[in-house]
Amino acid sequence: MSSAEERAGIIRLSAAEIGAAVKAGTYSAVQVTEAFLDRAAEVDGDISAFLHIDRETALAQARSVDTRLAAGAELGPLAGVPVAHKDVFTTVDMPTTAASKILEGWRPPYDATVTARLREAGMVILGKTNMDEFAMGSSTENSAYGVTRNPWDLSRIPGGSSGGSSAAVAAFEAPLATGTDTGGSIRQPAAVCGLVGAKPTYGGSSRYGLIAFASSLDTPGPFARNVLDAALLHEAFSGHDPHDSTSIDAPVPAVVEAARRADVEGMRIGVVKEFAGDGYQPGVLQRFQEAVELLESLGAKVVEVSCPSFDTALAAYYLIAPSECSSNLARFDAMRYGLRVDDDGTRSAEDVMSLTRAQGFGPEVKRRIILGTYALSSGYYDAYYGSAQQVRTLIKRDFDAAFQDVDVLVSPTAPTTAFPLGERADDPMAMYLADLCTIPTNLAGNAALSVPCGLAPEDGLPVGLQIMAPALADDRTYRVGAAFEAALRSKNGADLLDSSPYAP
Repeated sequence: MSSAEERAGIIRLSAAEIGAAVKAGTYSAVQVTEAFLDRAAEVDGDISAFLHIDRETALAQARSVDTRLAAGAELGPLAGVPVAHKDVFTTVDMPTTAASKILEGWRPPYDATVTARLREAGMVILGKTNMDEFAMGSSTENSAYGVTRNPWDLSRIPGGSSGGSSAAVAAFEAPLATGTDTGGSIRQPAAVCGLVGAKPTYGGSSRYGLIAFASSLDTPGPFARNVLDAALLHEAFSGHDPHDSTSIDAPVPAVVEAARRADVEGMRIGVVKEFAGDGYQPGVLQRFQEAVELLESLGAKVVEVSCPSFDTALAAYYLIAPSECSSNLARFDAMRYGLRVDDDGTRSAEDVMSLTRAQGFGPEVKRRIILGTYALSSGYYDAYYGSAQQVRTLIKRDFDAAFQDVDVLVSPTAPTTAFPLGERADDPMAMYLADLCTIPTNLAGNAALSVPCGLAPEDGLPVGLQIMAPALADDRTYRVGAAFEAALRSKNGADLLDSSPYAP
């Protein structure tokens, strides 16, 4: 086998298969890491998934895994598996910028909990991926360092805000990636790139060391090419963290066991009535309906469920999230770390702060800070932020009522497939609608998973099926997702990514 053939064989393996191969000695962790680093060097000029790749540090991590295995150490199932890491998690050995000029070149003094747990699992961090600045966006067009492109069609968006991570996995530059989901920023990129993406229960994965956008919504989660791999990564970095005051002190749901079970016989599945109609691409609705029929054929009982408050979720989210953003981003004041502009000794601290923020923040971040500051201002707090929190309670009650009758809810993950780069750049409202189906789960703090459910007939681009479950019932999403994935693979005779232009 030639080295090129061997590399192609490695990068097509699932994360579970790579972990098993490294443990068995079929491949070394260094061989695997080199294969993915070479792949990134070959294709990332087209994709721009990564902001930073540190080849030497990655290979050093891989050598450490090989040394520990040679010494007889017992390592986990993802030891030696490379991972692309969203540039919103702090890393002591790489810059962390949140794709913003205001943090250009910043090297944190500590690792995020998610980062530390990846290292503890023996995973190899290849580098940091591109994103919408401070995770604000649905297309990765808001990065201060340029756009990322969708491997299915380089003229289209890879989703956002975790678009660099989704593109890296879809282009086979990494078998796994991390992301964060504030209003759909894992599930929507996963859907438009033909991947599996999970939003864990809020508090199920630690926010310590995650650069904050909206603290009551931000949730770290995994990207993968199949459901089992996503479950393995989910399990690797989740669990209680005393450093995070919102972390849930409870066992991690049995997501890996559920992914291996892959059975929906007798489960009750609710189709959300509100997630259809105007604004939904016909091909998306067609593939969604076929997915529902496939689940029914596997023995699930499917019923229609109405959640009327979901119609107000988008408006509530775009008051709550910008309000929390306004508060969180106040720390970027040019005094403590990051960019400092025109501090020549003649200007006041207020002037330097204003000039720094003007140059350091991008247009979308400024828009949300202004919106959030206004919503929190005296005389408007109750009318806007307070009312939005009341709507949030109604959304949670709708979920609770629905889960009295069904085990999971399903919907399209996004109303459309990947749209062209630049199409919505000057229309914030059109951009915000990309998260129409995903936002309610974030507001309620529940768990959700997106799995590929085919290609839309009108454009040949991936469509996602969203599976939603109650808080701490993440395992249900993996159980349904894995059963659906296996049935779809059997029906089509291949995985969706096999038809991608960037499949090796």
